[in-house]
Amino acid sequence: MTSPDASGVVCVFAKPPRPGEVKTRLAAEIGAGAAARLATAFLEDTLVSLRRLPLRVVLASTERGVSSPLADEWWTQGDGELGERLERMLRRALGHAPWAAAIGADSPGFPLAAIEEAESMLRSVDVALGPADDGGFYLIATRRCPLEMFAGVTWSEPDTLLQVERRLRTLGLSTARVARWFDVDTLESLRRLLGLVARGEVTAAATAQATAGWAP
Repeated sequence: MTSPDASGVVCVFAKPPRPGEVKTRLAAEIGAGAAARLATAFLEDTLVSLRRLPLRVVLASTERGVSSPLADEWWTQGDGELGERLERMLRRALGHAPWAAAIGADSPGFPLAAIEEAESMLRSVDVALGPADDGGFYLIATRRCPLEMFAGVTWSEPDTLLQVERRLRTLGLSTARVARWFDVDTLESLRRLLGLVARGEVTAAATAQATAGWAP
């Protein structure tokens, strides 16, 4: 184990952008190839955003085949359902830093201030969560990660965030919420993101380039 870093560790969850295996809901509307290219762009935009902060950025992949010079390290998520993999990555990250966070690569353009807000909140609470519009969360930051942290949580449900908060309270962990954002999983959410980019409200250069000249 290395000495703890002064800053936090942020794990970006991603999988190899193979057509037909990523962004499947979006692929049903725009095609598997286009969805895979967007998955690559989403990951790049997420990493570029995080590089603006003094953080250790880890690319947490489901398998080998995902890499980026924008990440400090590559870790494998390992086996199991999402809760088990989240717990594994967070516990590993907390071995290197006083706080750790996990964020998906499905939320390009997310409010970077949410990371800073989460770090600030962790001075007084155990866990900070970024609510997603679909009822889940796009960000979790914590300074404690007990075993079976997400046991019993049903993923991809309209009340997943509420389930997580209930589970954390059961474990004696205090929680708080940062700014809301959204995952880009459908054509509607992609249009929303592109509208924000076009108006200059968010920055997602790789996504803008991947969709240049394309009006979905």
